[in-house]
Amino acid sequence: MRFATLDSFIGEGRALLSKGPVALIFVEDETEIESTLRHHLKCGFGAVLALMPDAFALDDIADPRVHRIGFDCASPEVLADAVNRFIEAAPGLWFYYCFNAEYLFFPFCESRSVGELLAFHGEEKRDAMLTYVVDLYADTPEADDQPVLLDRAHLDRAGYYALARIDPATGEPRERQLDFFGGLRWRYEEHIPPASRRIDRVALFRAAPGLRLLPDHRFADQEYNTYSCPWHHNLTAAICSFRTAKALKRNPGSRHAIDSFLWRSSTPFEWHSRQLLDLGLMEPGQWF
Repeated sequence: MRFATLDSFIGEGRALLSKGPVALIFVEDETEIESTLRHHLKCGFGAVLALMPDAFALDDIADPRVHRIGFDCASPEVLADAVNRFIEAAPGLWFYYCFNAEYLFFPFCESRSVGELLAFHGEEKRDAMLTYVVDLYADTPEADDQPVLLDRAHLDRAGYYALARIDPATGEPRERQLDFFGGLRWRYEEHIPPASRRIDRVALFRAAPGLRLLPDHRFADQEYNTYSCPWHHNLTAAICSFRTAKALKRNPGSRHAIDSFLWRSSTPFEWHSRQLLDLGLMEPGQWF
């Protein structure tokens, strides 16, 4: 189905939120829109909502779970406001959000659905799941205008690290919270604003009354920002993303400074959860 605006969806299409989990795909440009939607359909989401400008083309996908909503995600504030509208509309429902040319992977996703993942996570009394945004990039330096090549995608196998997240009110580290860094945002940090260098995103969460997403991909409820419960490790997931590569190659201040994204720790992306688990880029917790 197609809805002209987010308001019209909330008013007329709210019944489509009756079966979760629901994926919110924010479309910033016309890169890999169809592959992004098809990937998340394959993950097993109950509905996949494409929030995108009317001017963008979208081939028909013969799946009744896909719905198009007219939307322009021109700023982080607008995106956070949109997610918060969905939270208000469907408390108790599991949501996921990402951008086009981003692909969710979770432990054993080749044989298990995202619904199974979140059912187990919920049984562990968790209402949110930390995801790491793993930068993908093409291996060809000539791909300046289109740095997204799915069949030639690479990622960094090293260079990731975490720092304590400090509570500005107390000056002390927040419990079970860390700021994570790595990938292209670390290697080319001189071209990345400090506020955009983190690679952690709480992209899977259960809506609750009063819950608010902030523009920096964190929630106002601090428990939602934790990577695990106090007793043991919990599941985490990864969002494999061409978004940073696109920005670096399209920004006039950085595109001519980068001949190739390849470096000594580049490795071909296998499009399989086992590779991400082996690299420590997501955590299976107690789920086997």
